Amino acid sequence: MLAPSSNLLRTPDPLRVKLVEEQVTTLRSSVICAFNQLLDLKDLNTGVHSTRLAEWGMRVGQELGLEEPELQNLEVAALLHDIGKVGIPDAILKKPGRLDAEEYALMKKHPEYGWAVLRMLPGFERAALDILHHHENFDGKGYPAGLKELEIPVVSRIVSVIDAFDAMVSSRPYRVGLPHEEAIRRLIESSGTQFDPTVVQCFISFAQAEMATVFAAAGTSVSSAL
Repeated sequence: MLAPSSNLLRTPDPLRVKLVEEQVTTLRSSVICAFNQLLDLKDLNTGVHSTRLAEWGMRVGQELGLEEPELQNLEVAALLHDIGKVGIPDAILKKPGRLDAEEYALMKKHPEYGWAVLRMLPGFERAALDILHHHENFDGKGYPAGLKELEIPVVSRIVSVIDAFDAMVSSRPYRVGLPHEEAIRRLIESSGTQFDPTVVQCFISFAQAEMATVFAAAGTSVSSAL
């Protein structure tokens, strides 16, 4: 009988294991930053918007008791939820008026584009699915899969709420952002249809408690929001 190979019996070097783990973490962070830079190059507003969402999303996720792996996916999904927009023509992304049916159909492809890119990267598969479903509605009338309620990943439900809020209160070249109270009213109005009621309530509590911080990040003054 052959003696076991000494290589098979060798205990892994803790320092080497730690070094590899650090390298993997650094690589993951670099990939996220690189994609976020890509968003900035495509549309600066989109990139800045995504950074705000990451901060808000982590607050909501922690409040809801998400475990660390889900929080990590939430951070990635919030930062890169719009990465698929690099595949949408600028004429559509920056159109000052309402999109026609054909343009809107193409715009609705951006979650699938984002999923198609990120799912190819080891370690990003779960975040890719969360990005794919961030435009699903709680009542099942969203896209791309028509998922409803708890069929929708919790990370996707969180990104849906904070994405909508930030879009409503942020000013664009072709429109002024909504006042804070109106944006909150619309979230509540759509709670249970477009949005998860639990996530809405959690985010509203945070937004109202730290109104000045939220609006400074969104580029809206508290006075103009009231």
